[in-house]
Amino acid sequence: MSSLKKLKIVAIGGGTGLATVLRGLKSLDCDITAIVTVADDGGSSGRLRKDMKMLPPGDIRNCLVALAEAEPDMTSLFNHRFTRGDLAGHNFGNLFLAAMTEMTGDFQLAIRTMSRILAVKGRVLPATLSDVTLRAEMEDGTVVFGEYAIPLVRKRIIRLSLMPPDPPALDEAVKAIEQADGIVIGPGSLYTSILPNLLVPGIRDAIASSRARKLYICNIMTQPGETDGYSVSDHVLAIERHAGRLFTSVLANTSEAPEETAAKYAEEGRFQVRLDRAGLTEKGYSVVAGDYLSRGDLARHDSAKLAFSIVQFVRGMGDLSIRRKKVASGS
Repeated sequence: MSSLKKLKIVAIGGGTGLATVLRGLKSLDCDITAIVTVADDGGSSGRLRKDMKMLPPGDIRNCLVALAEAEPDMTSLFNHRFTRGDLAGHNFGNLFLAAMTEMTGDFQLAIRTMSRILAVKGRVLPATLSDVTLRAEMEDGTVVFGEYAIPLVRKRIIRLSLMPPDPPALDEAVKAIEQADGIVIGPGSLYTSILPNLLVPGIRDAIASSRARKLYICNIMTQPGETDGYSVSDHVLAIERHAGRLFTSVLANTSEAPEETAAKYAEEGRFQVRLDRAGLTEKGYSVVAGDYLSRGDLARHDSAKLAFSIVQFVRGMGDLSIRRKKVASGS
């Protein structure tokens, strides 16, 4: 890959899904920019957002640690979550970003400082610097506010919006999208990690007008209160309804989780997302399908497999499912 142009890849999302993509891409020779939602209002991030009047640091910190090349002890420190006293539930990395923000009065400077300490490979940028709240209209007409509260009501979401509406996008984030060779959206919680970024007009418009190769990575499992019963095409159509047609290619896992793992998820009301390939192709979407499941007790994407397919896709290197089988077999 060193003899080829260094790819500029922008990954958009939040939570653990985006971090999974970043961990894989970090090992490859890519120029990486992560664009992260700032709508989180639960847990440590929610407490700091309320107490410190700052943007939620959790998803930002998660991505910084995923891209870190510092010593393992240092990354473990920034991921450490306190279990006792008044700090119980807080994450050290979140507190660090809060402290730097208070000291400098600049959330972006706090991110850059933590990036230097962790020797981060790439950049992590908030989609907007505005203090936004999610608003969800449910099928029964009720309205729920807040990223944390929305999944808890366990009702079908009809429409998601930001309050205040139309926040300005971070200029750096827009510029990164404009200069990208490839744009990756997801995986992650559809309504609370993915769509909040796409509801920022500047981010959405930049993606729509970009000539980069664009790929949506669908979740492996449904999420209670967000995507109950959703197929892959249901995820895609939800994005279309809220943000228009931003991509034409979809990556989906076809490997089944072990029975024991699937049973544990079923107890939580979570099931594997069904790939309805015909429904996607009829609407003009190309499908990148294959075994992207990590080995272990959790039904999550494998970082290395995702990264390989993303780079191959951005380079336009043909049928990824065939190429991945060849690599796996050593041919």
